[in-house]
Amino acid sequence: MSNSMKYTTLKFLAIGAVALCASAAASAQTAGSWLVAVGYNNIAPQGTSDALSAPSIVNSTTKVGSDGQPILNIAYMFTDNISAEIGLGTTYTHDLYGAGALQGSGKLGSVQQLPPTLWAQYRFLEANAPFRPYVGIGATYAIFRDEKGSGTLTAISNPGGPPTTFTVDNKWGVSPQIGVTWAFNGKWFADLSVTKTYITTTVHLSTGQSADAPLNPIATAISVGYRF
Repeated sequence: MSNSMKYTTLKFLAIGAVALCASAAASAQTAGSWLVAVGYNNIAPQGTSDALSAPSIVNSTTKVGSDGQPILNIAYMFTDNISAEIGLGTTYTHDLYGAGALQGSGKLGSVQQLPPTLWAQYRFLEANAPFRPYVGIGATYAIFRDEKGSGTLTAISNPGGPPTTFTVDNKWGVSPQIGVTWAFNGKWFADLSVTKTYITTTVHLSTGQSADAPLNPIATAISVGYRF
């Protein structure tokens, strides 16, 4: 085979590969599609709580640790650009640590939470684009449960008394989101998103003290999905 024939053959193969990729992605995120993805999500609360109410040491605040868990996201494309998505997952466990005047005191307790979220999203570019950035605005209902205080919390809040317990109020929050999907073909895709939820809850100690806690967590999620 001559060099010119080899060049022509390679050229047609390249054109064919591009055409196949384009046709494969053509129906990746079209109106009427269901997108189901599974992956991993890390929730990192930001900042510290307000100071505990009296009687307590002045500037007794707390900070909340992060946790990551598997997630399931289900989205429906109303148009080629507009979608709704619900984010579900397993229970997250967050440790609470002393801050402010309690800095260095160690772990004060732990709490489990579930943050189901429903987003309305706008996906940019055409439905057949391999990469599609998107933005969303969502509503999150944070459910807190299984709160457990530590011996350190009791020593600080109720020395010599019975173990201190606490509860955390369930709260609604607003969750703006940015993300991008990458379509491998017409069915499979990868997704990366970052969400910040603006939410403030209140912690109540069995000893009578309480504190507002602006959690405002940043959630980073990566997943692999399939279009139906």
